[in-house]
Amino acid sequence: VPEHVWRINLDTPEEAQQNLSFGAADRWWEQTDLTKLILASNKLQSLSEDVQLLPALTMLDVHDNQLASLPSALGQLENLQKLDVSHNQLRSLPEELLQLPRLRSLLLQHNQLSQLPEGLGQLLSLEELDVSNNQLTAIPCSFALLVNLVRLNLACNQLKELPADLSAMKSLRQLDCTKNYLETVPPKLATMASLEQLYLRKNKLRSLPEFPSCKLLKELHAGENQIEMLNAENLKQLSSLCVLELRDNKIKAVPEEITLLQKLERLDLANNDISRLPYTLGNLPQLKFLALEGNPLRTIRRDLLQKGTQELLKYLRSKIQDDAPGPNEEPPVTAMTLPSQSKVNVLAITTLKLLEYSDKQAAEIPEVVFDAVGSNPVATVNFSKNQLREIPPRLVDLKDSVCDVSLGFNKISSISSELCLLQKLTHLDLRNNVLTDLPEEMEALKKLHTINLAFNRFKVFPSVLYHLPALETILLSNNQVGSIDPVQLKGLDKLGTLDLQNNDLLQVPPELGNCENLRSLLLEGNPFRTPRAAVLAKGTAAVLEYLRSRIPS
Repeated sequence: VPEHVWRINLDTPEEAQQNLSFGAADRWWEQTDLTKLILASNKLQSLSEDVQLLPALTMLDVHDNQLASLPSALGQLENLQKLDVSHNQLRSLPEELLQLPRLRSLLLQHNQLSQLPEGLGQLLSLEELDVSNNQLTAIPCSFALLVNLVRLNLACNQLKELPADLSAMKSLRQLDCTKNYLETVPPKLATMASLEQLYLRKNKLRSLPEFPSCKLLKELHAGENQIEMLNAENLKQLSSLCVLELRDNKIKAVPEEITLLQKLERLDLANNDISRLPYTLGNLPQLKFLALEGNPLRTIRRDLLQKGTQELLKYLRSKIQDDAPGPNEEPPVTAMTLPSQSKVNVLAITTLKLLEYSDKQAAEIPEVVFDAVGSNPVATVNFSKNQLREIPPRLVDLKDSVCDVSLGFNKISSISSELCLLQKLTHLDLRNNVLTDLPEEMEALKKLHTINLAFNRFKVFPSVLYHLPALETILLSNNQVGSIDPVQLKGLDKLGTLDLQNNDLLQVPPELGNCENLRSLLLEGNPFRTPRAAVLAKGTAAVLEYLRSRIPS
């Protein structure tokens, strides 16, 4: 940098010496100090400490140079509001940088930073911080102090976790964590009330995080992860969502609750394992873009997918009509009976075919809930998060139409015969109850393809499951199951997912390796010695291959 640039506030410019007729009003160099200095896209390898001769600087832009370090004199630029040192070769930052009380924008992307100074939280005025494309493995806890931060970009680093303290950033509107190694998102982040855009693409997430307080969240990008299940509860909270991007995951089903996202404009579900869709998707009023290619959809022809979103939605709507009851059967929903006033959301019954009475801590389901159904067909029942001790007997009323029942997070200790009459049942969620076994009568549920029994008290693998030929997913984690029968499991030729994490398996029978249709076998957290953790970490295909190699010949 030429010397006179640093001295521009101190030295009288040459033109003043040549032309002596300048009046006081024209002597600009005496009236103002330099406030902006742009040295971007040069070949600077260092910056002079003389930068301190420009104390009035509010902006310093040196991006796209070859800087390996920054001068400590930067700490004296107390009026500096924007500092752009991106696209350089910085390996560390001077501590003095943390003394800039007015700094609002700090751009550090595309450097070689492996850590950030612990005191970064002292930059209390910071509104924008970009540290993407570095080599960071952790975020300082002091980040929590950046309560004025609006935009934070952490993309393309090596982060394995996010500190829960980030939740203290009450002003944060945009958080980009694309392309890291995140396996989970701290539940506490859900309290970030101002968050509008969240990017989690290209990580290692297995499920969609919960966002109960993020009422303003408009965009959620979580493509290219390992998400297998969309939890209906999580979707309900995202009422402001306009963009939901979940492409390139392992999602098998889309819950009906997706239709509660009434503001959704873009929904990208391309390249997943989705075989069926709720037709009610067609009713989303704002949906302009729906991507479904690369899924094994059974109900939608491929040529239809290529005709574009509007044609697809029209087709989905037409299928709702096919399923709907005749015109004389619709009970009138008048403006007087607002769903919010009654115990039952009648609108959800008629438009979403959803009967919901969840999170009420109720010991039994009130009769009025079932009475409200009338002659409407109900496809989905959600009675989760109550205090139920038994299966509600009147579930039988819905046996002609119900295919998805959620009774998780209750106190149910046994399954009554009523449940076994729901012969159209495809999804059954009984997680977090106190079940110890399942009745043989459940054999009647020939269409059941997903059952969730996690967090119960099973000591043995429920034998009736071996006799349900349509089963694709068995979730039995966090029980006390001691053994499994690999020969009977092989008979379940549609079974793709078997989750037995955190049980009491003392050994894994080698014959389990013959269940070659398994795409996801989860065995972590059991007391067996082999296969060792290193084999488990390689994934299902490697575990099955290992087991086959152990079968005595």
